[in-house]
Amino acid sequence: MPLYAAVIYSQDVDWTTPEHADVMAEYGEFGQAAAAIIRGGAALYPTATATTVRVQGGKGGDVVTSDGPYAETKEALTGFFLLECADLDEAVAAAARIPAAWTGAVEVRPVIPMAG
Repeated sequence: MPLYAAVIYSQDVDWTTPEHADVMAEYGEFGQAAAAIIRGGAALYPTATATTVRVQGGKGGDVVTSDGPYAETKEALTGFFLLECADLDEAVAAAARIPAAWTGAVEVRPVIPMAG
């Protein structure tokens, strides 16, 4: 069956703090309900912890890093699930049950299998 990435865009907060325990419990409930199709996933720390990497001059060039996310936005990339579904319709139905879909957005994309 095909794999789909359910990329989560939501509030840019530290989901490990106690004030977000209720939402994290909802994610736990989703994880249990969708366990049959979830093949991986993770929540991400806030964008303030990100490091952006660029290579100037192309392959073999100077590696330049900067603190923070690639772009400042209202909603940030905060996590993802890797879903194994029969088709896009099933993946969309699963994504609609992810808590971020209720207040933010969940982008669903087919995954290109990589060799090896």
